[in-house]
Amino acid sequence: MTDDMPDSLIPYDEIVQEALRAVVGRVLGEVQTTGGSLPGNHHFYITFKTGAPGVSIPPHLRERFPDEMTVVLQNKFWDLKVDDDGFSVGLTFNQVPAKLEIPFGAITAFVDPAVDFGLQFQATVADMMPETHDEAENDGSERSGGPTVTESDDGSNVVTVDFGRKK
Repeated sequence: MTDDMPDSLIPYDEIVQEALRAVVGRVLGEVQTTGGSLPGNHHFYITFKTGAPGVSIPPHLRERFPDEMTVVLQNKFWDLKVDDDGFSVGLTFNQVPAKLEIPFGAITAFVDPAVDFGLQFQATVADMMPETHDEAENDGSERSGGPTVTESDDGSNVVTVDFGRKK
């Protein structure tokens, strides 16, 4: 292999991520088929992006976990429903029942510690996009000794920052 390998025109990373997320769907689907009972000592830690499209969780949980959350499917869960796009499940948080809907694309990790099995997922492009927000309202446009920022003349996305020296 060389460093001069061309970029692939086939999205292998996306294909592999999708296939691995299908593993999660199949495992959860089998648990659903058995009426929600986990075989043996199996249990699952599922980490997901709370702000990903399609995620539905109660507001108090979104407030507490604005970016990412891990749930445990082990003893107390109910109404596990799995489809092609994701799953929904009932869980309790501080004795308060909650229904969560989680698309497979929002999952960033799946672990079954009973058999030392785990999958790590890359965040999808939609997950990595920053939230929209108002522009910062900085103090006036006058500069007093701060860095000078200029865009690159070569059309690249490189920004040059010149801190300069105070004398």
